[in-house]
Amino acid sequence: MIAQTLEALAHWIQGVISALGYPGIGGLMAIESACVPLPSEVIMPFAGSLIPVGRFTLWGCGLAGAIGCVVGSIPAYYAGAFGGRPLILKYGRYVFLSEEHLDWADRFFLQRGDLTVFIARLLPVVRTFIAFPAGVARMPMGKFIVYTFAGSFPWCLGLAWVGMKLGEHIDELKPWFHRFDAVLVVTFLVAVAWFVRKQLKARARPI
Repeated sequence: MIAQTLEALAHWIQGVISALGYPGIGGLMAIESACVPLPSEVIMPFAGSLIPVGRFTLWGCGLAGAIGCVVGSIPAYYAGAFGGRPLILKYGRYVFLSEEHLDWADRFFLQRGDLTVFIARLLPVVRTFIAFPAGVARMPMGKFIVYTFAGSFPWCLGLAWVGMKLGEHIDELKPWFHRFDAVLVVTFLVAVAWFVRKQLKARARPI
């Protein structure tokens, strides 16, 4: 069932890019950056696979993808800035989040937000959701846009380059991306389990 869903999603992505060209690349990457898990590992390599036939250029693919990332990140940023903090303050205790965690995030993004956004944009899965916490921490918008673009451009360019090299054999890449994403999901789940365990131990300590 999951494999069939992913396959249908890949075909839809390919259809959008084939029909719309560069705007299709930018639009799909905007969706991926707006906290919607649309795989850039499918979007950009497929766009790159059309470079050898003259449909796109490598730099054009990278630029269209990076611009899309910036555009899609802005609403996710504002969702975090204006809705994230009240939501966490009201319901955060149910997922072990508190005002102290928000204060820590504010300090962290103030000191290392630029590097965090840049690195996060180079990582699968994480890159999809980084705009929301950046907004919650009220990272300066100008800096957020600059580092979002700076991290997104090499990511998009690299994936497009891989697709360009594979050309019509692009489907051979899919199993490797799925395996890599599985590793990241497991790592994320382990990190969540560690965080929950730490919070439970902290609550169990006598005051």
